[in-house]
Parts: sequence; structure tokens; C-alpha cells
Amino acid sequence: MRHREGHRSGRIGWLRASVLGANDGIVSTASLVVGVAAAEAARHDVLVAGVAGLVAGALSMAAGEYVSVSSQADTERADLALEKAELATQPIAEEDELTAIYERRGLDPELARTVARKLMAKDALAAHARDELGLTEELAARPLQAALASAATFAVGAGVPIVTIVFAPANGLSLAVSVVSLVCLVALGAIAARTGGAPTGIGALRVAFWGTLAMATTAGVGRLFGTTVG
Repeated sequence: MRHREGHRSGRIGWLRASVLGANDGIVSTASLVVGVAAAEAARHDVLVAGVAGLVAGALSMAAGEYVSVSSQADTERADLALEKAELATQPIAEEDELTAIYERRGLDPELARTVARKLMAKDALAAHARDELGLTEELAARPLQAALASAATFAVGAGVPIVTIVFAPANGLSLAVSVVSLVCLVALGAIAARTGGAPTGIGALRVAFWGTLAMATTAGVGRLFGTTVG
């Protein structure tokens, strides 16, 4: 029976984009509506601010993630093109380079040379991409996937404070949004940490800390400006 191992490294791309999107959706939108609510705005105005924040934030996340990951993909393609040209013009030097890599990893020189030759005979570019450049198919940059994941998860995260606005009592709007958002942030941090193989407590604590700081700051700003205008 073939032994199968389930590693978490293949999840890095989508996990990073998804967690970042959901976390930012909750924190930024909750902070926005808490700040507006603290300025004693009407429920309708707070709701409009929240929906506007959701739309703008989701599009911004998608665009930013797409541009960022596209730059990474461009760099990867440029490195592969350079490596392909070097393999075509300097095959012996490239074999020496791959042999040296395997020697540094602990193989005897003769065995390292044999491994390098066999791997290059099968797929030289793939061997150099993996062992020299650190590029693999599983970890390759995927701009569209990252953009869609960020936008979708941002919208889901931003939906938490918006739904809370609809159902929370008018005189406790800021508190309700803050509490519900923090609970969701703690759950998100724990789930993301568990998925990535990290301690759940640490993941929950760090998102709760930054979420609390963001909402407390915007609430203070909203209260200050609301009082000043009033």
C-alpha cells in the first residue's frame, strides 16, 4: 500500500489570501461602522457606511492581491526563462551547480553528480527550478486565485458587522458590532492557525488584539469628531 502524507505547504497560497481577506473584512468594516456609530450617526447612515466599506474593500483587496501576486508570478517566469537559457548555453556549468547543491545537502560528490545527471536527463528545468530556485507547482503564484479568494473572503468577513447592524439595538450598536466581530475574529484566528498547523491560542490572540485596537481607536476618533461637530 502506498504511503501518503498530507502536508500543509500546498495550502499556503489560498490560506494566506483567505485569512487576510476575512480578517481585513471584519476588522476594517467593523472599525468603520463603530467609528461612525460612535459619532452618534443614525442606523441607516452606519449601514450605508458599512456596505460602502464592504464593496470598496473587496475590490481593493482583489486588485491589490492580483497586482502583488502577478508581480511574484512575473519574477518566477523571468527566473525560469533565465534558467532555461543557461541550460541551453551552459549545460555543464548547470550540472556542476546542481551537483554542488546536492553535496551541500549531504550527498557524496559521486552520488551528487549521478543524481544531478539523472534528474537533468529527465527534466533539467524542473530540477533546477525546484532545487536551485525553490519553485514548485504547488507553491506557484496564482494571481487570479488569490484575488478572488481575497475579495470573496473580505466580503464574507465584512458581512459580519453589517448583519449585526441590522439586528442590534440602536442604543447598543457599537458594543454589539464590537463583541460579535471580536468573537468572529477569535474563531477565524483559531481556525486559520489549526489549518496551518500552528497553536490555535496564539492565532486567536493576535487577531483579537489587533481587532480590539483598531475598533477602539476608530471609536475614539468617531466620538471625538461627533462631540466636536455637535
